[in-house]
Amino acid sequence: MMLFAIVFGLSMDYEVFLLSRIKEEYDLTRDNATAVADGLAATARVITAAALDHGVRLLGLRAGRGPVARSCSGSGSAVAVLIDATIVRMVLVPATMELLGDRNWWLPRWLDRVLPRVHIEGKHVPTTIEELERRDELVGVGD
Repeated sequence: MMLFAIVFGLSMDYEVFLLSRIKEEYDLTRDNATAVADGLAATARVITAAALDHGVRLLGLRAGRGPVARSCSGSGSAVAVLIDATIVRMVLVPATMELLGDRNWWLPRWLDRVLPRVHIEGKHVPTTIEELERRDELVGVGD
């Protein structure tokens, strides 16, 4: 049970790194294929390095004498983290997103109206078709 909790927690970190970068790219380009490729390229090294770091640390805890450290870590956790980061996050998630295309970003209108628009970096990125058209009119795109 502890192994599952540790691996699940760590894998969600990798998922947030990957998907937040892909979403940023998609908001800028509105091209799913480019967003997935650029997001993966930008985060692959970070995710791989973090997975290797966690894997080595979990193997190091295996040498611990305490029963909690030995049961919550070790070779099972290290292998699970490395498999999750490489196969699931670097292969399966981007492949699925590529296959789904723009359906990745579908959101019911009622939920889109309810959810807040959070822009961590302080700049507003157009996310709806209306906002993109309004931005294009202000900039003079298509004239």
